[in-house]
Amino acid sequence: MWSSDELDLDAYLARIGLEIGAGDRELRPDVETLYAVTRAHIAAIPFESLDVTLGRPVALDVKALQDKIVHGRRGGYCYEQNSLLAAALERIGFEVAGRGARNRTRGDTLLAVTHAVLVVTVDGEPWLCDAGFGHAGPREPVPLARTGVEVRQGQWTYCVRAEEDGDLVLRSLRGEEWRDLYAFSPQAYHPVDYVVLNHYSSSHPRSAFVGKVIVQYPGESVRLALVGRELTRLYPDGRLARETVAPDELITLLDREFGLSLPERDTAELVRMYPAGD
Repeated sequence: MWSSDELDLDAYLARIGLEIGAGDRELRPDVETLYAVTRAHIAAIPFESLDVTLGRPVALDVKALQDKIVHGRRGGYCYEQNSLLAAALERIGFEVAGRGARNRTRGDTLLAVTHAVLVVTVDGEPWLCDAGFGHAGPREPVPLARTGVEVRQGQWTYCVRAEEDGDLVLRSLRGEEWRDLYAFSPQAYHPVDYVVLNHYSSSHPRSAFVGKVIVQYPGESVRLALVGRELTRLYPDGRLARETVAPDELITLLDREFGLSLPERDTAELVRMYPAGD
């Protein structure tokens, strides 16, 4: 389903810094490998939608994702990140299905289903895998068979709540308060469905990504989110620290905080557009 036969798995594993074959670790479709690949992917590849900012098309085929994220050492947003992760997991032998999720981080505002996530089944047990929810997302797989159970991932805590209509809701703990991140139904999504969602997110004038710099990273001890001119640092206890990023600081910050080094043509265009941001 995910065109995994077109993926250069060795190059992908090198990109995420995962050494296979060292010690007893092998590529098997088991829970240990699922954790290792997902954790390494999220740690190595930042969330970013800079191609959308620059008005460029976002391709989701495996070759384009390899050229951009693996060989070009760029990041990507949910459709790119999770399509690449799905191809890698499928290539290893996992059963991978897509889901469409509805963002719930904006309070009571009802948003369209525009987020892409993955459900990976291992020995009959489903796991939520999501490399594309930016700074607030999980760094590891989240079990779906045991709803309501708190899942600790380092200093961060998540749980999945089942709702009466059958939707599952991923929640995160900030300080003493649980917050919904997104909800998704059991309906399976296919790569072609993500092409449609990607078209809206990358080109519709009401999309949150159009015309705005968005780069994020879910760090172990602090989560980073650059949206427009504001850089936010989120801490496990719920504290937020905000600072304004000036245009002449942007490129250095992308390299220092997110590990993104862009071609000179892209950096010049980003800086030129940046003063028009938030």
